[in-house]
Amino acid sequence: MHENYDVIVAGAGLAGSLAAATAAKGGAKVLLLDRNREEEVGKKTNWGWTCGDAVANDHLKFIKEKTGIGFSHPELDLKVDGVVALSPDFKSRYLFDGEGYVLDRPLFEKKLLQIALKYGAEYMPEFEVEAPLMENSFVVGISGKDKAKAHKEIRAKVLIDALGIATTLRRKLPENPYVDKDVDINDVESTGRFIYECEIEGEDLNYYDEKNAIIHMNQNMSPGGYGWVFPKSGHKVNIGLGVQKRSLEIRNEKLGKKDNLHSLIDEYVRSNPVIKSVKLFNKDNNGKGYWSVAVRRQLESLVFNGYMGAGDSMAMPNPISAGGIGPALVAGILSGENAAIAVQNGDVSTNGLWKYNLDFNRSYGYKTAGLEVFRVYLQSLNNDLLNYGMKMFINAKEATDLGYGRVPELSLSSKFKIALQGAQNINAFANLLYVVKKMKVLNELYTNYPKSTNGFPEWRIEVERHMKEAKEKFQPNPI
Repeated sequence: MHENYDVIVAGAGLAGSLAAATAAKGGAKVLLLDRNREEEVGKKTNWGWTCGDAVANDHLKFIKEKTGIGFSHPELDLKVDGVVALSPDFKSRYLFDGEGYVLDRPLFEKKLLQIALKYGAEYMPEFEVEAPLMENSFVVGISGKDKAKAHKEIRAKVLIDALGIATTLRRKLPENPYVDKDVDINDVESTGRFIYECEIEGEDLNYYDEKNAIIHMNQNMSPGGYGWVFPKSGHKVNIGLGVQKRSLEIRNEKLGKKDNLHSLIDEYVRSNPVIKSVKLFNKDNNGKGYWSVAVRRQLESLVFNGYMGAGDSMAMPNPISAGGIGPALVAGILSGENAAIAVQNGDVSTNGLWKYNLDFNRSYGYKTAGLEVFRVYLQSLNNDLLNYGMKMFINAKEATDLGYGRVPELSLSSKFKIALQGAQNINAFANLLYVVKKMKVLNELYTNYPKSTNGFPEWRIEVERHMKEAKEKFQPNPI
């Protein structure tokens, strides 16, 4: 079977459905493929739609500005004032990210599919994508199996890869200087979460806050990552944590333990003194799940000849928070827009698709390399240093700046006097100054992202050099 489209979008999740919608709205003939049944559109694994399900209102506004589409209850399950990050000893708390929502993820995905269909995208559920079709170093479509397990080859001028972190499409691209085929295991966190119905006993905003999403930073509890407690409507909660594999290994070795992600989550839930009588809320078979999340800058290039990537397939989640919904929504819209334009222009080469790199970088990606350096730095701190640093070295505004990827202007004179209280503190503060300086360098590099493929190899080498220096300086050290 050989069918021809302008654009094929592989994966009908957050990024994929919006990519299909905006490409179709731009006049392209679009096919949206998903491996799931229509009633389970966008489901990530057999576990369900595993995610913290939180999204900042700014990203929903971006969709509204670009498409005129708005969202409301029930897909927006609960409004929150922001995200509160807590130090291990609970003595420091910072609010960042601004107001947002905790989603009913299955309903949100279904609404995105309806938007894509409304704009004219064709939709094929229960299709298993296997590989890109290649001709003369161009991606010209996909091969895979349909609902009846029959082999299909479907051609298109542009293929948008929205299959997620485990995408087979990116990994089967030919060797090229633009899109990486693999993501380093040290730049990936294993995450797990439960959605519970529960009783709320007492009031302790360190453990549960019906107006804010809570993030717990604690290297013993979630080495290399963090735990979260996100409120949902009707006395329900989305609770989970993420860990870095190497940090967990170091933590277990130093403490003589054999914990894994499952045991850490179970202990995290048990140790919460406010959330009681928990019962799995398994609507849509989405009550529990485990998944991997990339926590690095997005891939240096998101395009290759005939190929674009969006969402987790391009390692787009925020390196600090691991939040992937916002960047996926942004990338979905921008990739679909640019795919339609490239088809109209008759140039789907890497150069012809390059504007997507520029648009995503300007809208979101410019900050992620700096955030990756800060994430690597945080993973090198034990709880004592996290407690001290969050109390003494960073104020609320600086924490907010860091959360948004802005480089803070640290008030050095007063903080250096504090640092002089101990040799360990001096070293920790000096390292923070190093990180801020490195963030400035990387933000400047991304501000000057290459306008075309010309200059990209040299630019990429410079980015990788700075990132390598930071990772060599800051090794995981949770305990």
